[in-house]
Amino acid sequence: MSDIAGQTGLRGTASAVVHESYSFACMRCGQGWEQSYEIEHHTNAEGEEFVLYVADGRVVPSPLSRPTCQNCDGHVVRIMRAGQVSSVRGAAARQHHRVPAAGPVEVPRVPGQGEKPHHWHLSDLLHPFQRRAS
Repeated sequence: MSDIAGQTGLRGTASAVVHESYSFACMRCGQGWEQSYEIEHHTNAEGEEFVLYVADGRVVPSPLSRPTCQNCDGHVVRIMRAGQVSSVRGAAARQHHRVPAAGPVEVPRVPGQGEKPHHWHLSDLLHPFQRRAS
């Protein structure tokens, strides 16, 4: 089957219409987008089947044959299942949320500590290991 873009007079004669959505990511500039299509199946006067891809009410070329980046017109575009771009954008938005600035931080006081810090000496550390004189 081949697709025919630009024909609008045949849109009402579709024998079947399939709805498909795809996610796209440009490997050149990093742009990501999603698009939904109505894929209309038709038969011409010679009995040959063809499809029309319709996006936003316009007949467009098949996104699967040679996708083009909407940002840089590049043709190195990765096609993924629907929802991939929106899920990544959602995750990125959650990571980039603003945290309110913190005020001064008070260190909680631990009971028994706070008056004077204890200075340890080597003899203090060795005390448990010293033998008692008998």
